[in-house]
Amino acid sequence: MAELFAVTFNRTDHPMTAEEIVKKSDGVTVLVPTVTDAINKTLLQALPDCVKMIANFGVGFNHIDLSIAKTRGIIVTNTPDVLTEDTADLTLALMIAVPRRISEGERVLRSGDWNGWEPTFMLGKRFSGKTLGIIGLGRIGRAVARRAAGFGLKIHYHNRNRLPKKLEEELGVIWRGCLNQMLAEIDFLSIHCPLTPDTENLINGERMDQLQPHAVIINTARGGILDEDALIDRLKSGHLAGVGLDVYSDEPKINPKLLSLPNVMTLPHLGSATDEGRIAMGQRVIDNILSFLKLGVPGDLIENI
Repeated sequence: MAELFAVTFNRTDHPMTAEEIVKKSDGVTVLVPTVTDAINKTLLQALPDCVKMIANFGVGFNHIDLSIAKTRGIIVTNTPDVLTEDTADLTLALMIAVPRRISEGERVLRSGDWNGWEPTFMLGKRFSGKTLGIIGLGRIGRAVARRAAGFGLKIHYHNRNRLPKKLEEELGVIWRGCLNQMLAEIDFLSIHCPLTPDTENLINGERMDQLQPHAVIINTARGGILDEDALIDRLKSGHLAGVGLDVYSDEPKINPKLLSLPNVMTLPHLGSATDEGRIAMGQRVIDNILSFLKLGVPGDLIENI
């Protein structure tokens, strides 16, 4: 970016305040935020008129008020595709690790409390051959489905729109128009929809109660899609077997009750955290900026606003 543009960098990685962002935006044409930057109504309305584009470094854009950006005449882009495989890999890792109690086992070993192999020690649940339900069969959801098929999982999905039959056959997935009915029949639930007003707390206590007691929830999408208080209650009561989380409703703060439960595996938002993924995300941002400056229309324009 420094070779192509006149750039002001945040080299410390600390989340900038709204005041800092507005101040640094003076004379700037393009703002490049990350998922930790709250590009909300107040900030957008305070931005100088010179800002014409927000080139988001990441695929999720729930931290950006798209409607206010539109009223200000600011276009918004993201970086789809480039983190699909990394996030799908991590999802499968959590999906295997939670029922096999890998995180618990690692803690036991480090504590020095392991006394050797025992026939009934830390028995988990088999992963292969079970039924997986996916909410949101977009790029990442499809990548998860392809991986899960290799383990012999039966895959159901719930989506805002049903996929073409040919694609369903290619992925080996079964459409479920009623989310509650799907929840009642699956062993694993993997969340891959964006966080929007319609999906906030989509998996609430009522929907968690549709799941079977041996079910496991995996969330590598956005924390706000899961009702964390209801989740904690169900995990404590034994209504849910476990959960694997890479995202949280109030990041970077995490409810301490989640951390205290043995059947919870937590990761610090590592879904796209690979060298290859970060480089590809940066290149996608640059491509969008160049396309905007040269053609007026970037390749990854977010248009549903």
